[in-house]
Amino acid sequence: MQDNRRRKRSTEITPSLEVDVATVSHPVFARVYERLSVAMDRAGTAAFRRDLVAGLSGRVIEVGAGNGRMFAHYPPGVTQVLAVEPERRLRAAAERAASDAPVPVTVVDGLAQALPAGKGEFDAAVVALVLCTVPDQASALAEISRVLCPGGQVRFFEHVAAEEAPRLHRAQRLVDATLWPKLFAGCHTSRDTVAAIAAAGFQVEELRRFRFPATSNSPSSPCVLGRAIRPLPTVGR
Repeated sequence: MQDNRRRKRSTEITPSLEVDVATVSHPVFARVYERLSVAMDRAGTAAFRRDLVAGLSGRVIEVGAGNGRMFAHYPPGVTQVLAVEPERRLRAAAERAASDAPVPVTVVDGLAQALPAGKGEFDAAVVALVLCTVPDQASALAEISRVLCPGGQVRFFEHVAAEEAPRLHRAQRLVDATLWPKLFAGCHTSRDTVAAIAAAGFQVEELRRFRFPATSNSPSSPCVLGRAIRPLPTVGR
């Protein structure tokens, strides 16, 4: 989850790199999410998390790590995870989860639109239920592209706009315009996140659309899980 209030400066990760980070607090949502995320994983989200990171290797940046529910699923080929989370309570929970992770995980404060990392540092980026909350998807995806090496992967698991259910899509737009983002720390259910990923210059190579829960008509039920690639530079003749 992301926010852009109460900014400060930090050089915590790379001493030569100054970036904007944020002290963000959504205490009510954070408390609810800590419990809700456990229940969601038991109901099936854990399997999506495993699929999301299966086969990854090298250095990974996880954007919007929340309370660290992804950490347990990283495969042994991953050599380092930089987990970025701006919300204070969730970040503290992620730090606790990092101590039990099967791979090295460093949890840091930071924003999706100003990631605390240098250009081309990572082999992969992971976003899980995050791009629905960022203030500006284009800025966040541009930052992810910046910190990925050419050929690097973006793995994404996100709430998205309903494609073939006009009534549900209208309901998504209605709740997004009213209370939903306020109740769920900026979440917007009606974003076309796959189109935004493609517009940011990534090549979407794998995509699965589904409802979670499978029979739900909740505004947040339409989801995607997929993989996109930052293209290699074109070699001129």
